[in-house]
Amino acid sequence: MSHFPCKIACISLVLLLWLNDVVKAQNFVHPGIDQTQADLQQLKMRVHAGEQPWKDAFDRLKLASDLSFQVKPFAHVVRGPYGKPNIGGDDLMKSSNMAYNCALLGYLTEDRAYSTKAIEIINSWSPVLWDFDYNDAKLLAGWTGHLLCNAAEILRYTNTGWKAEEINRFSEMLMTVYYPLLRYYYPQANGNWDGAIIHSILAIAIFTDNRLMFDDAIGHYGHAPVNGSLFKYVYPSGQCQESMRDQAHVQLGLGEFAGAAKIAFTQGVDLFSAANNRLALGFEYTARFLMGESPHCYGKISEKAKSLRDDYETVYRHYAALGIDLPYTKMAADSVRPKANRSILTSFRAPTGKVVLPKGAPLPSPVAWPAGALEQPVSTAPANAVRVAPGHSLQAALDQVAGTKGWVVAASGIHKLPTTLKIPSGITLSGEGLSTILFLDPASGVRDAIANATDDLHDAVICDLVLEGSTDTDPGSDPNTKRSYRSTANRGGILFSGNREEALNNLTIRNITVRNCTYNGVFISGAKNVRVICCDLNENGASVVPGPKLQHNLLLSHCTSVAIEDSRLATSPQGCGIALNSCKEVAIKNCEAARNGWFGILLTACNRINISDNLVEANDYEGIMLQYLYHGSEDISISNNLIQYNNQAGIASYATKNLSTARNKFEGNGKDFQSNERITSKKMLVNLTHD
Repeated sequence: MSHFPCKIACISLVLLLWLNDVVKAQNFVHPGIDQTQADLQQLKMRVHAGEQPWKDAFDRLKLASDLSFQVKPFAHVVRGPYGKPNIGGDDLMKSSNMAYNCALLGYLTEDRAYSTKAIEIINSWSPVLWDFDYNDAKLLAGWTGHLLCNAAEILRYTNTGWKAEEINRFSEMLMTVYYPLLRYYYPQANGNWDGAIIHSILAIAIFTDNRLMFDDAIGHYGHAPVNGSLFKYVYPSGQCQESMRDQAHVQLGLGEFAGAAKIAFTQGVDLFSAANNRLALGFEYTARFLMGESPHCYGKISEKAKSLRDDYETVYRHYAALGIDLPYTKMAADSVRPKANRSILTSFRAPTGKVVLPKGAPLPSPVAWPAGALEQPVSTAPANAVRVAPGHSLQAALDQVAGTKGWVVAASGIHKLPTTLKIPSGITLSGEGLSTILFLDPASGVRDAIANATDDLHDAVICDLVLEGSTDTDPGSDPNTKRSYRSTANRGGILFSGNREEALNNLTIRNITVRNCTYNGVFISGAKNVRVICCDLNENGASVVPGPKLQHNLLLSHCTSVAIEDSRLATSPQGCGIALNSCKEVAIKNCEAARNGWFGILLTACNRINISDNLVEANDYEGIMLQYLYHGSEDISISNNLIQYNNQAGIASYATKNLSTARNKFEGNGKDFQSNERITSKKMLVNLTHD
């Protein structure tokens, strides 16, 4: 019996272990978490010279730092939802902040009493803390880990007398208590969780000199699923995943992602500039709202908790040093600065001496912005339109005008549909914009909210309304808890189904929002002349039967002559933004296909497809996938698209004939940041390489 396979396995294991040791041996800059040695030295000079705003911040920090602080460590730290119950959580948070304060003051003042207090705090917790427990365990560890590491980094590398065995004990606590809890992240929660977790993992990685850990956190920052990455948290407009929740959590999330970017930048990794300064867009959008303006929001932006947090100084100073103008972030930082202390000091970076030219402000993406139902209807209903108030029958009104090219206007309010609304030919169903909501009664026992009344539906338009696919029209105080991926209800949006090629004709959906359907948001089959214009199809396509990856925001099957333009097709939990199956003559233009759980755009056995001028971003698999099953696609043009931060390749194609890709811009695709195009003539099945 040959032992050759065993030898190969052993050699491979040895090689893997060797590579791991090499990576771990690659040294970081130390001190090097929030600031480098040069930053700290320059800061000390500014403080001692009495320069502002650092001198006043230093004075406030001294007032806030109590050398008589009593350390109370716990073996089991317990923090429930919103801090209930809370056993040891506040003590750990106070200890972490005080340790960082005192370590920084010890360096700036050269008063050993501060350093001694910081060492006392860390040494008190290191041998005692065993674990975190309850709902907010990961969150609390994320909040405190980077604070303790920053304190420890300063103490370790500035000759404070911290003993080697004490350093080792702290490192052991990081690697046996903190890291095991944080290492798998938690993207299912709101995005501020993973922002905090990334923040602390980066700090732990630097303190323990673990390059693999550092690189993993960097990869998660750009490519995490659900809510976990920067691009899942901050949309191309600057709106944030928690903008509809409350402004305290939004600022917390932005602050944690900024803290992670700050640490990475210290080590020479620039996350601030990713995707045209996306982080800055998030800060500008939120600060603009908090400063009294009303930016457009997909959903209702929350008026809760609008007090400014101390999260703006670092971001303002970082971008200002590069010549990038953030007027609203500056306003927020200016407002907070008179009361802030450590944040001002730790935001300081030593001047580079480089000439900086003004670069203006980063701009939101103009692609598909804004899309969906708007505050006011885009289309103008004729004077003879039949108006239907909430509580009255839309079906009766549609049947009344069927075949006349007449209009039915669903007035503002919630229209609860008792069963599937059947659309007849020759009508326009319009709403009055965002204020018109169609909602299928969950007690109806049917799946699809809207369907065709006849097998030959033609000349039908739906515009200027919202179709709510959730089981409740109230998103609640935390919209993340009611998102479609958490629902087991089988809820569909618009289903227009023909029994043969071109059975349906001249169908238009324009300026509508379809959201939170666990089945397809819009599914059209067997139709000719289909137009999907300026629509917002969001959060549709979860894991209900027939299963994940089979329902999407927009699914078109056996359709011909299709225009999909200026539309937002985003955040399908388990599906695609757009999925085309056996379609011909389709133009996808100026659309946002982003944050979807499978592909941004999927083509299967399609012909004569033009994909141009789109933003394809942060999808969990490929940005654009041309898959092979029994046939490949043919005559496909993909041009002038911005394809970025998708978890796999930007474009992937299998057995496609006459594929043209030109003038596409790629950034950050693939977790190795190098996967832009993967194109092969091989007839390979996608599911064999992606699961």
